[in-house]
Amino acid sequence: MGRTPEKIPVLALWSAPRCRSTAFARMMAERGDHVVVHEPLSLAVDFGEAKVHDRVAHNEQDVLTALREIAAEKPVFFKDTTDFHYPVLLADKEFLATASHTFIIRHPAEAIASHHKLNPDLGRDEIGFERLYEIFAAVQAATGKTPVVIDSDDLLDRPAETVRAYCEAVGIPYMPEALSWEPGMRSEWQSTSKWHQSTSRTAGFARSSGATVEAVAADPKLSAYLDYHMPYYEKLRAAALRP
Repeated sequence: MGRTPEKIPVLALWSAPRCRSTAFARMMAERGDHVVVHEPLSLAVDFGEAKVHDRVAHNEQDVLTALREIAAEKPVFFKDTTDFHYPVLLADKEFLATASHTFIIRHPAEAIASHHKLNPDLGRDEIGFERLYEIFAAVQAATGKTPVVIDSDDLLDRPAETVRAYCEAVGIPYMPEALSWEPGMRSEWQSTSKWHQSTSRTAGFARSSGATVEAVAADPKLSAYLDYHMPYYEKLRAAALRP
């Protein structure tokens, strides 16, 4: 048998778009004990360039290299979304096995309604639950363990208990003081600011009014999208922490 690769201090949060991952990352920034990197893979794929702390990455491989290099100096937290596909990540079995990969979910009807409001030309695959589960399954295969999943409804309904359970599961200290923060648009959100307006107005984990799930049920295309992604959500939901 080969040697088990050593863990590296990279903590990832994977999310389909519009599943409240930015709020979670805002909490991680408030902690102050990790370098927090905002959506480096999706920015590199979408724009051909992503800022990864003090480095600039132009593709998936650059991002993964930069995360490893930064983690050699200080623990790193990054969050990313699955509106894109990441074949280099999926092929990097060592990174899948040695970083700590966690997942956040939201009911797809709510995620689709919120996503469609900002992107009326939304396509089926960029809703992201199928791709999210693909990463989950790849991490599970690489580690032999079920990755940590949190349901964002639990995060809103029971923030302290949910964050405490997450911290215990990934082996970092629970910091209750990080559950509140000053509202504002952070600099790393500027290039995609329209997606982060609601989080920029918050001072903690809170529900926001917006697009309703009724719009998804009433639209045949969106309803078909929902039917497609629900099985992947259900598999992830079955693995979610119970705070």
